[in-house]
Amino acid sequence: MTAQKIRAGVVGCGYLGRHHARILTEIEGVEPVGFVELDDHAAAEIEKAHGGKGMVRRPSVKALLEAGATAVVVATPTVTHSAVASELLEGGADVMVEKPVTSTLAEADALVKTARARGRVLQVGHIERFNPAVAAVRPLVTEVKFIEAHRLGTFVPRALDVDVVLDLLVHDLDIALDLVGRPVREIRAVGVPILSGKVDIASVRLSFEGGCVANLTASRVSQERTRKFRFFQPDWYFSIDTQKRDVRAFRLDRVTGPPRIVDWPVAVTPTDPLTAEDTAFVKACRDRSEPEVTGEAGRAALGLALDILEEMGKGR
Repeated sequence: MTAQKIRAGVVGCGYLGRHHARILTEIEGVEPVGFVELDDHAAAEIEKAHGGKGMVRRPSVKALLEAGATAVVVATPTVTHSAVASELLEGGADVMVEKPVTSTLAEADALVKTARARGRVLQVGHIERFNPAVAAVRPLVTEVKFIEAHRLGTFVPRALDVDVVLDLLVHDLDIALDLVGRPVREIRAVGVPILSGKVDIASVRLSFEGGCVANLTASRVSQERTRKFRFFQPDWYFSIDTQKRDVRAFRLDRVTGPPRIVDWPVAVTPTDPLTAEDTAFVKACRDRSEPEVTGEAGRAALGLALDILEEMGKGR
């Protein structure tokens, strides 16, 4: 198995899909077999740039499977994730589907069930798990007590098929669920539409079993991009800038004299998160191992996001 090339493809070559198409031509041990894209102009650009390496246009998901694709990235609009990923899984391919995993929990449950039943890899594209700053602090996490996060972005029309909770906030929901490792006990949330018909600004307070509290803010109508994630645990404070990909950490020193707060260096290995994500997907496909972000994890983030939207709806 380790000597075999992973025959990879992409379905959907829009904003993220075109990068996946490029990266899959660069990962060692991957043999690109094509992509599916409805837009002729976008398809021509991808084929011109990467067709010589095997990333050629295929007319359908069925044709991509017939070309031998065994590992496929799905980067289509969220409402199509379920149908596209299901066809691929049932056709024998491993799948990485961009976040949010699906539009509904029933669809997510069906994908997870199909992947498990057929022994296929199902990875969800929560890219911030692969941010080098997040990856650097993950081994230092013990018992998170408080989280504060701000994910602010400028208005981009491309993502208007979902609201800011499923577009931006879901990143921090996934990170929080992973770091805390306990169920959410209470949700308080407000959200308002500003430039679209969906929620554009969201403010959320989560209480987890065990006592951790998280205050999360997301906006896609800000003047500047901000990506800050801060959390506290006994004797530690971490400040992560996922945009700059750096970390500041502080620790209570009880050893060298009276207790005092000191800077604690955290080494961050420079990596491109999308490349790291695709590389991890390929590795899981080759090793037949659990992916970094499982279908169940993607389902959990989606479920929490939908619960938040339901809570927001109560206040309208």
